[in-house]
Amino acid sequence: MSLQSVAMQGGPRVVVCPLAPADLSSVFSLQPVIEAAPGQALFWEGDDAKYVFQVEGGMLRALRLLADGRRVIVGFLHPGDLLGVSLKDRYLYTVEAITEVRLRRYPRRRFEDEVGRQPHLREQLLSRLCDEMTAAQDQAVLLSRRSADEKVANFLLLMAKGRDAEPTVFINLPMTRLDIADYLNMTIETVSRTITKFASNGIIVAPDRRSIIVLKRHMLQSIADGDELRSAQMPNKVKRTGFA
Repeated sequence: MSLQSVAMQGGPRVVVCPLAPADLSSVFSLQPVIEAAPGQALFWEGDDAKYVFQVEGGMLRALRLLADGRRVIVGFLHPGDLLGVSLKDRYLYTVEAITEVRLRRYPRRRFEDEVGRQPHLREQLLSRLCDEMTAAQDQAVLLSRRSADEKVANFLLLMAKGRDAEPTVFINLPMTRLDIADYLNMTIETVSRTITKFASNGIIVAPDRRSIIVLKRHMLQSIADGDELRSAQMPNKVKRTGFA
């Protein structure tokens, strides 16, 4: 950002700092903060899309209910994510809080007007829509995997990526095993059994029910790529994994 000096008649020189163009996050900065408790629905699939939201803190799940009553989780939402940016008249899915969450809420019509006035915001919004498509493709890849090992390994690697796409060894998993199962189209028992197998082979450790530490990322990646995992001999004393 450049600085400009402006001479004021009969007075001191004033330094003017040109303001940087607003981004989507700054558009939300002056909007009210709302909170939601775990399990609370922010909106339901088919509701009028009156607002666009930005996640300030916590995690949420986006889900759809099938005609036979089954639940399908289509994604997990983290701080910085936007909700309702598809600009449809109705919400395409239900969004529920997994943890305590804080969000900023912007009336949809005003949001559209603001984005329409500023071309750089339209570009950023298009980028967010592309991110949604990428997330949908990631899930499609997960569901196309042949084995439970491949699905769970890919899921853990996906959750290990931060917003800057840099991998981390610590994975925060505030969602339940049922959430993971409904995201991967698996049973709870298979999810738990697979995570326990990874832990018994020294690939990961689960210090509690809501976190995973990756010990051997290369092995997790190998499993995700389709290599078969041959379980190590289980010791007489069952290891505590947090997912038993």
